[in-house]
Amino acid sequence: MSDYIQEQGAAASSSNRREERKIIFASSLGTVFEWYDFFLYGALAAVISKQFFAGVNDTTAFIFALMAFAAGFLVRPFGALVFGRLGDMIGRKYTFLVTIVLMGLSTFAVGLLPTYASIGIAAPIILVVLRMLQGLALGGEYGGAATYVAEHAPPGKRGFHTGFIQSTATLGLLLSLVVVLGSRYISGDQFETWGWRLPFLLSIVLLAISTWIRMSMHESPAFVKMKAQGKVSKSPIRESFTSWPNLKVVLTALFSINAGQAVTFYTAQFYVLFFMTQMLKMDPAQANTLLIISVVIGAPFFVFFGWLSDRIGRKPILMLGLLLATVLYFPMFKALSHYANPQIDAASRQAPIVVTADPQGCTFQFDPVGKARFDSPCDRVKTFLVKQGLPYSSVDVAGSDVVVNIGDKTINGFDEAAMRAAVEQAGYPAKADPGQVNQVMVVVLIVAMILIATMTYGPLAAVMVELFPTRIRYTSMSLPYHIGNGWFGGFLPTVSFALVVYTGDIFYGLWYPVLVTGVSLVVGIFCLKETKDVDIDKI
Repeated sequence: MSDYIQEQGAAASSSNRREERKIIFASSLGTVFEWYDFFLYGALAAVISKQFFAGVNDTTAFIFALMAFAAGFLVRPFGALVFGRLGDMIGRKYTFLVTIVLMGLSTFAVGLLPTYASIGIAAPIILVVLRMLQGLALGGEYGGAATYVAEHAPPGKRGFHTGFIQSTATLGLLLSLVVVLGSRYISGDQFETWGWRLPFLLSIVLLAISTWIRMSMHESPAFVKMKAQGKVSKSPIRESFTSWPNLKVVLTALFSINAGQAVTFYTAQFYVLFFMTQMLKMDPAQANTLLIISVVIGAPFFVFFGWLSDRIGRKPILMLGLLLATVLYFPMFKALSHYANPQIDAASRQAPIVVTADPQGCTFQFDPVGKARFDSPCDRVKTFLVKQGLPYSSVDVAGSDVVVNIGDKTINGFDEAAMRAAVEQAGYPAKADPGQVNQVMVVVLIVAMILIATMTYGPLAAVMVELFPTRIRYTSMSLPYHIGNGWFGGFLPTVSFALVVYTGDIFYGLWYPVLVTGVSLVVGIFCLKETKDVDIDKI
């Protein structure tokens, strides 16, 4: 009899493990595809700026492309409210089934969208609308997937199981980079004409697979139990954000971990790519390849740090990641500049470029409508330097005419021919030489940044689920997560790139992530509680 009971127990245990693996796989695969759709735009920002924002100058076009990229992040908190409410009222499964359909169709439509050259201003407007629909969908997706997996996870394995959900963002980015690289290969020199559409059109295939998988999934047991007991919230938004005890937890979650985590993620996997291609002038294909290699190496650590948080706690890992980001970002990016483009690094040290001018004669060169004219000598000098990807520093002297010092050469006023000659003589390269890129060290540095991101992101889903009660969990956790990732993180490339353009210092944009991680570190140390031993079925 005892043998029979043991056999039945072993069979049940085996069945439970298979079910756990199915839940993790199905939730993660669908979320990977959704992140692929969302991140595709970031991987193609430079091309999109040419196709949809051709009516303005180059600098403004790229900032506009980043702003359109950020538009998807802007609406993510609203998606969190809409779909979080539905998830807490009608269930986790059907809510994030809707989100993936909305995401997939919006992405597919971008692949069919006419460009600025074809339909004018309507093209970027429609693009931004589609991007915002993507943001709404993602606002409901993450909270649903994280909640669904966490509520299925056995005690002591919540960090490990949700670590797979955390890895999906990076895997989605990896998939987008690989598909873009493949599309470049297929279309060759026609990539910027029509090849860029291929990755967007592929999303319809991924949508079909994701929908089929999610249709076969069962509802979360915690939600089923709560529904059977008649405890489903009638107003999740009101309960989440008008009750001070819960609102206090929401604010703590936002400012202690979500804001800081967001900037570590987007610094390591988006801003670093913009930095290499826009500031260091690396070949895009080479930069993408090195980032892909780095992501492959770093991705398993999302699961590792989720697993480790089950052993030693969530808070120590999260705080250490924020500390490392705050302290190491500046030296890491300076080292990246040295190894990715040693020529420009050497030239900027030996022959620094300094622009001395009256600040009244210099403007921030961002032209939203394409009508402004940057005709002052200072504007023309800075326009030339930015377009050439040349780092410079500015010295403000009231009443001064524009003077450009390039090493020991002094150029009065705007003289393009003289500046080109001086720049060439000083050894500044037009582009990074692929043969001189120290690829090993570039990968090492990017992997180090990704490891920091995995420390702040790996345990995050488990913490967020453990902070809030079942009846309002989907809504309560989704909003701070998407404000953190949608606003603090999503606007990082736009804000940082604009700061670089404004100052001429290619490292100045790093002040944004460093300040955010520093604030999150302080708030987290004093306000965030340890949650790893919380019984989520009893809260």
